[in-house]
Amino acid sequence: MTYLVGYSPHKDDRGALALACQFARSESDDVHALTVVPRGWETAAGSATDGEFEAWAAAEGEASAAEAAALLAEHSDITSTATWVTGRSVPAAMLEQAEALGASLIVVGSGADGPHGRVAMTSKTDRLLHSSHVPVVIAPRGYTTAAGDRITRVTLAFRDDDATWALLDKVAEICTRVGAELRLLTVALRQKTMVTSPVRRNEELVYQRLLEQVHDAQAEAVEHLAGKGLHPDAVVARGTSWPDALDGLEWFGGDVLVVGSSRTHQLANVFLGSSAAKIVRNSPVPVVVVP
Repeated sequence: MTYLVGYSPHKDDRGALALACQFARSESDDVHALTVVPRGWETAAGSATDGEFEAWAAAEGEASAAEAAALLAEHSDITSTATWVTGRSVPAAMLEQAEALGASLIVVGSGADGPHGRVAMTSKTDRLLHSSHVPVVIAPRGYTTAAGDRITRVTLAFRDDDATWALLDKVAEICTRVGAELRLLTVALRQKTMVTSPVRRNEELVYQRLLEQVHDAQAEAVEHLAGKGLHPDAVVARGTSWPDALDGLEWFGGDVLVVGSSRTHQLANVFLGSSAAKIVRNSPVPVVVVP
């Protein structure tokens, strides 16, 4: 299989390349880095300006592909290539190349304005997520790996719906194949309140009932996987905000977080519901968003 990774020399962030190699090392696959440069206007008779623009775009593409190839060469155990294409839309060009290469994953980096160590989606990433028919992996800004690093643990955002149960079996199969641990994660946020004691007691009862339902669902999933010879951990992230909840968990190098698409969307591509989007935006580790 091939992992397609988007590379832009202007972002000064090698995280996506490092992450793609980490995935490829775990699955013994290859990496293809792609740079998309602007395409000139299609005219019947090109002007001198058009020719200059095309020459500039070609030079940019060649330089970027050479830079990506040099960075990938630092991961000498991974088979890799780097090319460039022109396109009016970066997401559209990447999806076109993913189909041409038969890529099983698309790997991208975070926005340059996002906080260091967090996933920050750009408008291009958002459009890519809404159009992709293959999983999209997003690296936190500034993501780095050490030589020989692999994916060692997969945390699945578990919602206890049909889509998540189907994804559970797929993720468990991959973990078994690559020798990674599996962890189930459910986020249970607690609302801040400044109301009177009787109302606060009622809210506490509701929250405790929610936790009971979460633990019951996770226990069922753990029992299901035990029948397949797997014994995953199950954790509940608690807090009054998404950053608070996710920061309260232990995360290590080699961790990735898997999030499924919204069950309310009918298309066979990636579409993030409200909760999934908040998990992605607050994740301190790479996120795999699965159609």
